[in-house]
Amino acid sequence: MNKIYETSLLLDFYGQLLTERQYEILDLHYNNDFTLTEIAEQLNISRQGVYDNEKRGRAQLIEYENKLGLLGKFSQQKQKAQNVLVMMKKLKLDKLGKDNVDIIEKVITEIEDLANNI
Repeated sequence: MNKIYETSLLLDFYGQLLTERQYEILDLHYNNDFTLTEIAEQLNISRQGVYDNEKRGRAQLIEYENKLGLLGKFSQQKQKAQNVLVMMKKLKLDKLGKDNVDIIEKVITEIEDLANNI
């Protein structure tokens, strides 16, 4: 998982545990693609201040993940849903009765929705 995507997900899970300033800086940088210089100008602080807050905030997010593991559990659940979907699609539907095929197709649709929205 790349750093930007991972940090964005960590912000979703743990962002409210950061200071307001750290959250604001990380949100602008990782979710809104602002550079450190742009953030410094917008928040009226030094670029070094932005850099320090970004580093501390990201380290704090990683520490929360190491202790609580919510992102890891989320990723595992998403992968399991995708694995079940793959297995369901491999079923030989032509060898089942019409009622069973309809049920399995509904299950596949539900699993697809679940896997795509986790």
